[in-house]
Amino acid sequence: MKRRDLIGSLPAASVAAYLPRVARAQAFPGKPVRVVVPFAPAGIADILGRLIAEPLAQAWGQQVLIENKAGASGHIGAQDVARSAPDGHTLMVGTIGIHAAHASYSKLTYKPAEDLRPITILAEAANVVLVPAGSPYKTFGDFLADAKAHPGKLSYGSAGPGSSIHMVTALFELMSGARMNHVPYKGSGPALVDLIGGQIQVMFENIGSGMVHIKSGKLRALAVTGARREATLPNVPTVAEAGVRGYAATSWWTVAAPRDTPAALAERIQQDIRRVTSSPQAAARFEALGVQAVVNTPAEATAFFASETVKWNRVIEAAKLRLD
Repeated sequence: MKRRDLIGSLPAASVAAYLPRVARAQAFPGKPVRVVVPFAPAGIADILGRLIAEPLAQAWGQQVLIENKAGASGHIGAQDVARSAPDGHTLMVGTIGIHAAHASYSKLTYKPAEDLRPITILAEAANVVLVPAGSPYKTFGDFLADAKAHPGKLSYGSAGPGSSIHMVTALFELMSGARMNHVPYKGSGPALVDLIGGQIQVMFENIGSGMVHIKSGKLRALAVTGARREATLPNVPTVAEAGVRGYAATSWWTVAAPRDTPAALAERIQQDIRRVTSSPQAAARFEALGVQAVVNTPAEATAFFASETVKWNRVIEAAKLRLD
């Protein structure tokens, strides 16, 4: 059925609601696009946001502005996006903590699963277990033995309560029986500074933001959290290989928009992101970050959020994670 035939068959009220959505999709972008990164600069979410901002600006003929709005494990920035105009001009780089581990917060003033429209899963990556260069732990086995033998002795950093880094570490504690002190930050960047300085002892950090410090010799990689070894760290075992059988977890990053963003506009933005991330230059940058580009459809992203929410809700319930 052609669009004009479809419109002609609709009740007047439906036509009135339908036409503005079509107009918004066709008019986009009519002004600069704001991409909210709900974490501090220098973390992988920030890096990925900036990675896609420049080519999208060229494709759209409009500025694409990154706005870091950290706090409450990303929920302050996410709430801002949820309450923004649903016209495509406000987007967000999201994470597990926002889209799938929000049950750890009982007093949020918005509903992540209802108030945000998924655009795509942008990328996925294993995390890497990092300790300072001067740490006494030469292997993951050394770290695991001490963490299990001395509950509460070690402190680990994260990008905030409920962040992907927090959740993959909570899963490790649950499966290994180790117990550590959680020190939340407003992003990976400041947490890594304290890890290098020895204020905290370990991080289950994203490979992309941790790799520069591994290469510089400031941090030591003990294990990776995925189901298989990473090509960028071929001599580093998986957590499962190194002593926690069955453990596997990855971090992932999304692009999302306000709930009432028209489906046609969400699909167009996803397709534009797919185009700008499919170039050889973009592929090389993703590889250098240690992440795998995904860029699936809004429908696929929605289904993935649902399945991941079930997975992480089990961890939240078993670990009794209550963050407010």
